[in-house]
Amino acid sequence: MTEAPRAKIWGMRALFLGCAALIVFLHLLPVSTVPRGWAPPDLLLALSFAWVVRRPDYLPALMIAGVFLMADLLYQHPPGLRPLLILLAAEWLRAHAPGFRTAPFSQEWLQCSILLAGITLAYHAALSLFFIDRPGVSLSLIQTAATILAYPFVAAFSHYVLGVRKLVPGDGAAMGRLS
Repeated sequence: MTEAPRAKIWGMRALFLGCAALIVFLHLLPVSTVPRGWAPPDLLLALSFAWVVRRPDYLPALMIAGVFLMADLLYQHPPGLRPLLILLAAEWLRAHAPGFRTAPFSQEWLQCSILLAGITLAYHAALSLFFIDRPGVSLSLIQTAATILAYPFVAAFSHYVLGVRKLVPGDGAAMGRLS
């Protein structure tokens, strides 16, 4: 009886890893060799936030850190800082996930938007502090805005296509504790 929920959790974790690998693969494809004046949304970050808000038990902290560290290495970004900021934001969302169960989507979207903007600002501030080459601030702000605008679509995709639904107030036992 306890094997079915455990198998579902591990299946959803494998699904997330597959989605993450697909997103990273598509991001690395050489579509054009001309530099763009815009930055696409960070779908991996939006997907992670949507899953942590809806089902925190599907994404353990080590998985989030590992996926974003691997993405940093593949994207050739300075490794470690951005995954740390994302992990801190995800853990904040995880701690406040019970409050999102009954809250309207607009509140969830606002909280995720604030965290996305905070991650971007903290990342650029830390890179500036240590004189590390960083992408243009305008490109990062465009990417952050695009990610904020893409978040509702990623959340809807997670809900309707991938089946990652919010826990209802009586589902605390599904996460191993009473609500």
